[in-house]
Amino acid sequence: MKKIIVTATALVAAAALSLTGCSSERGGGTGAGTETEGAKGFAADASIGVALPDKTSENWVLAGQLFTDGLTKAGFKPDVQYAPASNTVAEQQNQIQAMVTGGAKVIIIGAKDGKQLTTQVQAAHDAGATVIAYDRLIENTDAVDYYVAFDNFKVGVLQGQALLKGLEERSGHAAPWNIELFSGSSDDANSAVFFKGAMSVLQPEIDKGNLKVVSGQTDIAQTATDGWKAENAQRRMDSLLTSSYSTETLDGVLSPNDTLARAIITSVKQAGKTVPVVTGQDSEVESVKSIMEGEQYSTINKDTTLLVQQAIKMVGELQKGDKVDVNDEKSYNNGKKVVPAYLLDPIIVTKENAAEAYANVPSLLEIVKSYQQ
Repeated sequence: MKKIIVTATALVAAAALSLTGCSSERGGGTGAGTETEGAKGFAADASIGVALPDKTSENWVLAGQLFTDGLTKAGFKPDVQYAPASNTVAEQQNQIQAMVTGGAKVIIIGAKDGKQLTTQVQAAHDAGATVIAYDRLIENTDAVDYYVAFDNFKVGVLQGQALLKGLEERSGHAAPWNIELFSGSSDDANSAVFFKGAMSVLQPEIDKGNLKVVSGQTDIAQTATDGWKAENAQRRMDSLLTSSYSTETLDGVLSPNDTLARAIITSVKQAGKTVPVVTGQDSEVESVKSIMEGEQYSTINKDTTLLVQQAIKMVGELQKGDKVDVNDEKSYNNGKKVVPAYLLDPIIVTKENAAEAYANVPSLLEIVKSYQQ
């Protein structure tokens, strides 16, 4: 983890306010970027608030460090806060309100619960601040100005495609294949987007009879993992194995991220069963090792460095009073408005393409090469 932070920090410091845009394949993204009106500008050393959720994922830890270093390098005063994992969303609400009171000109929010921040986001707007939703969409308010994220629907599509490919490669038999479905926390707007993307690939195969969800649990409410917590995924996998796989063979599992993927694999191994094809997301160090060892089948590379860099670029445009570059003004309706977005492209990673996928991530490339020697 230390290596990742050091490497990524250096990258942000080198180019805090410049980014080569990645085009989206959804919602009419153009690659060249559609432009939206910016703010009137503000002082170059202004306070910039960054409210992030808990540190349950390596990427959130990394993002905090990158925002602190990148905003400082760009001349701003960063105020980076995390909402504790043990607390409710109330702590993040309080942190955002404190940023508003402290005069933050832009508040970047990785929402702990995107449905419960409408009051704070409105307060930010009333105070003249610009709100950027980071990674997770803030819902049911017209006071969120921009959204910066990887193309999360495409993430799900790539996961569904990887599951099918892995089943063909590793199951040892032709279809039909037995699978189970996991989705993320219900308080994270991204969970539904990931799941819909994956099911756009998997549902047709379920309908054809090529895939069989033995438990019958195919609805997102049934597959959700509260708080994105590993223990909750492991507990559900334990239950599924007991109830549905005493005689059946489990061939594959759709997992929405790496933390849950490792918990699912742990459950299967403790049950004394063969590890199925398991997907993931986030390129966490332990999952990259697992992929190279032939256990977890795939992950998604969403370079946090690029995402933070793009958010800081938006701050720079707002500070100067320039128009803010976006490349998707159609896809992300938060219930009150379509939020102008800048989407980056995710990359699927398996053992076969890991070296290529991590060519620009030295710490992960080092791990991959250590297994290839």
